[in-house]
Amino acid sequence: MLNIFKILILFLGLSYLIVLIGLYVFQRNLLYEPSENNYLDGETLSADIKEINILTSDNYSLKGWYHFKNKNYKTLLFLHGNAGVLGNRIHKLNKLKDSNINFLIFAWRGFSGNAGSPTERGLYDDANSAVKWLNQEGVKDEEIVLYGESLGSAVAVEIAQHRSFAGIILESPFTSMIDIGKHYYPYVPVKLILKDKFETKKKIENINFPLLVMHGKLDQIVPFAMGKRIFDLGNQPKFYFFPNYDDHMMNYDENLLNAINKFLISLN
Repeated sequence: MLNIFKILILFLGLSYLIVLIGLYVFQRNLLYEPSENNYLDGETLSADIKEINILTSDNYSLKGWYHFKNKNYKTLLFLHGNAGVLGNRIHKLNKLKDSNINFLIFAWRGFSGNAGSPTERGLYDDANSAVKWLNQEGVKDEEIVLYGESLGSAVAVEIAQHRSFAGIILESPFTSMIDIGKHYYPYVPVKLILKDKFETKKKIENINFPLLVMHGKLDQIVPFAMGKRIFDLGNQPKFYFFPNYDDHMMNYDENLLNAINKFLISLN
């Protein structure tokens, strides 16, 4: 009986070890999903855009769409989430084009046919390269509004703490990837094995320009409490939009757009 018990303990231990090794090796396949189509699609882009390419510091070329309307408007730099392609954000872009703002959206390395593989450091480089591209187009940092969608919110906060932009909008942000990992894998030593930590909660207090946090209270992917925590940690001036019935992919309706437009007006 004792031998059977030892064998069982050994089997369970080995099984747990195999699971940990699997999570460590394949974690980026779980985190970054460029082929996942879980956003709205099928809508035709009605915004007037210019297809551009952004060269990163490590020589990756990133596809982007640039919508320029007026040199006196701020420019929104859209940093998308961990899944899908540029086309999955068309429903948002078609709404944003009606605001008094220019915008640039681009795809991360490894997304939308771009070469490379996404990593935390790589995404930071991609975002900084997009800012550099805008600077070269004559758009100064103080004329740029960062927009981080889900995973993109962590990238937005990272680059925001080192520069002075006009403002920052975070849609469905999370406190850190460590916290997300613990939420989904409570029996795994997430902090020990996680490669890309995206620790937004440690950085948000370093931002000293206007902040807007948007998070649905029924978010089934990133707990609403995380978005609320990020808002609480942020410095003034700060604003929030917390609709009662939105999930992770927030409803791009009149109420949300009003929140964005009021925030943009406050920056002038």
